[in-house]
Amino acid sequence: MEQFGVKRRVLRSILLDFLNFALAFMLVSAERSLKHGESARESETNNNYFLKAINFLWQSDQSGYNHVWPEMEFNWQIVVGSIIGFFGAAFGGVGGVGGGGIFVPMLSLIIGFDAKSSTAISKCMIMGGAISAVYFNLKLRHPTLDMPIIDYDLALLIQPMLMLGISIGVAFNVIFADWMVTVLLIILFIVTSTKAFFKGVETWKKETLVKKEAARCLASNDSGDEDVEYKPLPSGPNGDPPQDNTDKEVPVWENICWKELGLLCFVWVAFLVLQIAKNHTATCSAAYWVLNLLQIPVSVGVSLYEAVSLYKGRRVIASKGDQGTNWRVLQLVTYCAFGGLAGIVGGLLGLGGGFIMGPLFLELGIPPQVSSATATFAMTFSSSMSVVEYYLLKRFPVPYALYFTAVAAIAALIGQYIVRRLIIVFGRASLIIFILAFTIFVSAISLGGVGIANMIVKIEHKEYMGFENLCKYEG
Repeated sequence: MEQFGVKRRVLRSILLDFLNFALAFMLVSAERSLKHGESARESETNNNYFLKAINFLWQSDQSGYNHVWPEMEFNWQIVVGSIIGFFGAAFGGVGGVGGGGIFVPMLSLIIGFDAKSSTAISKCMIMGGAISAVYFNLKLRHPTLDMPIIDYDLALLIQPMLMLGISIGVAFNVIFADWMVTVLLIILFIVTSTKAFFKGVETWKKETLVKKEAARCLASNDSGDEDVEYKPLPSGPNGDPPQDNTDKEVPVWENICWKELGLLCFVWVAFLVLQIAKNHTATCSAAYWVLNLLQIPVSVGVSLYEAVSLYKGRRVIASKGDQGTNWRVLQLVTYCAFGGLAGIVGGLLGLGGGFIMGPLFLELGIPPQVSSATATFAMTFSSSMSVVEYYLLKRFPVPYALYFTAVAAIAALIGQYIVRRLIIVFGRASLIIFILAFTIFVSAISLGGVGIANMIVKIEHKEYMGFENLCKYEG
């Protein structure tokens, strides 16, 4: 009997343990199920956010772009736009930046074009201003050295990569949404305008020291009552006293380096042929991408030829004097990369690329007059090519483009003449740097303001604000 009681207690203990284990298992399973359900819901929520972000940025059948081309007629918009365009071209031509940062807001806010058509017409105006400025500069000499004011070797290093960048930038102009362009533009312009301003202050101080030294020399010669004559900052070899070529003019053909000009024209013609051939192929077809990729060996090949020649000492950046003879590989690669970047952003925003090249040339130690002239010379090729590309994309009305191109051409010529006389009168080549910084800063404010305003309107109307589909683009 006692033995049976023991067995019953053991059996009850085993049964209770089994029940406790079963209860614990059920609780753990329930907890795991609960956690799994929460995790699944959380994962589903995250996936929803991710999908919403993807849908915001990319919908292959959606487009946020529509042509807005106002009728061309004489009214207050044309008058005000012409005045703003005139001053923008005058300042932009002098600073070597083209003035696109002023043209685009004017065309959008005053004339009434959509943002991307404004970008295309802006390129036409930059081309007109650049051609006028180059014609003016082709008669001038380097302010302190016996060479043209345009540094052809520097242009040959930068311009082919600038052209390649322009082609990429024009494609990005089709693909990118306006708000993406606005963010990039504000950051880039504020940085470059700040650097240019401080470079201007530095050059102003150097010029002040030169003027004081000239005044002391006059005083020692008992000529203290005479005006202090303008003397350019030294930039010649071996620190030799600089020549003063500020007011010197020569026939155009004496200022042309034919071999370098021939290579630059070769790049332009090669790109033109490729662009026209590409226009006769189906977008995103195999032939389309082959023709696009053929631009790379053309541009890289010419820039590489110039870079190797500079590295081995067969060629020099003559406008830097002796300092233009010693180049490191990293320096040359960096400058070519900046040329490509200037082209990409220029093609994307409808600018000339000078807002990057100008500050870059100044950092290289290039005199302000040479920096402006060389940047404008390079922009002539890049802007004219982008005009061809935008024309093939049917991005602008021809009558408006011809009119504003003429306005910019006249303004650039007048601006070059006036500023050249001011430099001679005041003895301050740093005026060009301050004009450069001012133009870039105004461009940042105006373009940034227009971009933010357009972005707010699109948000309010819940319009599509993602990437465009390049393969479905129709002009």
